[in-house]
Amino acid sequence: MDEFRIDSHKLMYHVGRVNDWLKGSDVYPVYMEVSPIGACNHRCTYCGLDYMEYQARQLDPAILKTRLTEMGSLGVKSIMYAGEGEPFLHKSMPEIINHTKASGIDVAVTSNGVLFTEKVYKECLKSITWIKVSFNAGTAATYARIHRTKEEDFEKTLENIRGAVRFREANSLTSTIGMQMILLPENVNEAVTLAKKAKETGADYLVIKSYSQHLKSKTRVYDGLKYSDFMHLGEELKKISDKRFNVIFRFNAMKKLEETKRKYEKCLAIPFWSYIDAGGGVWACSAFLGDERFLMGNINENTFEEIWKSERRKKVMEFIMKELDTSECRVNCRMDEVNRYLWELKNPSLHVNFI
Repeated sequence: MDEFRIDSHKLMYHVGRVNDWLKGSDVYPVYMEVSPIGACNHRCTYCGLDYMEYQARQLDPAILKTRLTEMGSLGVKSIMYAGEGEPFLHKSMPEIINHTKASGIDVAVTSNGVLFTEKVYKECLKSITWIKVSFNAGTAATYARIHRTKEEDFEKTLENIRGAVRFREANSLTSTIGMQMILLPENVNEAVTLAKKAKETGADYLVIKSYSQHLKSKTRVYDGLKYSDFMHLGEELKKISDKRFNVIFRFNAMKKLEETKRKYEKCLAIPFWSYIDAGGGVWACSAFLGDERFLMGNINENTFEEIWKSERRKKVMEFIMKELDTSECRVNCRMDEVNRYLWELKNPSLHVNFI
């Protein structure tokens, strides 16, 4: 069972903000993604943001914390730290995480987990709602090939997860600790092996998800990858799940790759989320990083409120609503399910009253 609706969306839990939007009000994001640093200690074969060149730039923690306090007061509900690089390469990451939570914002982290060490999780796990570790193989050799790193990182990361689980239990924390595998031809035969290892670590879940080709990525090895031959894995992996551990096989996302036409004509999700890159740029959509048409401002130069209410953002929104062709967007983008939901609200069928 997908308890956390990973293969769906959760915007229907924010009815007030959706209603304000439906009435024409300009709403602040419910959710944001923030890239603390551009550098990364891995070079994964499937990396969608390889075109960003893994720049060593990073957010100024003092400025970021000031903006986080502001964003919390404006109604931002959650932030996932991920982005162009590995979040824990930023030396102030535990401090940033704790400040985010203190600002009234729920915290998530997507990481390769190598630097999620005992020192780090003891300092900030209490403030993390969930952390998802990207772990794309069941053996050290395949892991090293896909992550393009040394084999030692395989066991090091597993031990970090075990340690974080032990620390969570010993301190009665509520943080969810998960793992994620992007299903690729190289690792498809190790999905079951990984699920068993993930269960052994004490992690709460393992997500098995499909690859989605980024529009600007240099990597094209997996472009057009279909998952019809892999669907049988879902039933096999389900046998490993129990009351404590769950394998979430993303059937829905995989099936959507076969669709020839999007279920919506406009990207309506834009007001409900935003992305901040490692240079402080605030973007309307992370699939178009580097495309100035989607850049709304920079937190190093303006407050978040100033950026959100700026003429520049209005122009970006007008472009997205009037000119953007969603057929050019990334398939299965982050906001795909939210867009399907909002499009139905805006364009209901004739029989909606027959509930």
